[in-house]
Parts: sequence; structure tokens; C-alpha cells
Amino acid sequence: QDTEMFELLAALVWGAMELVIALSGKLFVQMISFGRWRGESLSGVEGRMYGPAGALSCKRDGQRVFTWSGMQLAGLVFCVLLGFAALVVSSLV
Repeated sequence: QDTEMFELLAALVWGAMELVIALSGKLFVQMISFGRWRGESLSGVEGRMYGPAGALSCKRDGQRVFTWSGMQLAGLVFCVLLGFAALVVSSLV
């Protein structure tokens, strides 16, 4: 019974972490592109409808749209860059 509770808690934490990374990726993409690119909505299916299978982004109506996977990758890149910036700042102190 303890194992089931731990697995449920781990799944909830994993889902929350995935959501935070994807949302930070969505904001990172919009910030880097000055609003020219965007991420699909959380319940969106644009990536599956307009892009090839497994694509990180697709083009719709002349605008680059990042899929869920693309937003996760951008979020990971943002976290890595944030980590490097923290290391540089901490080495200056």
C-alpha cells in the first residue's frame, strides 16, 4: 500500500514538472522570437494536424507553432541556460 501511494505521488510530481517545463518553454519561445513564434495550447492538436509525426514545430498560417515536445525541449534549454547563469553569478561572488 505504501508503494502504491509512492508511485501515485511520483506520477503527480512528474506530471507537474513536465507541465512547468513545457510552460516555461512556451514563454521562452515567445520571448526569444519577440512574439513571432508561439506554442500550441495545452489541449491543442495543431502539431498532429499540421506537422509531421514527431515534429518539434510546424508552420500554420505563416506562423511557427511549437508542439508540446518542442515546448518541452525549449523549456529544458531554458533551464540549462538558467543553471549556467546561476553558476556564473555564483562564481563572481
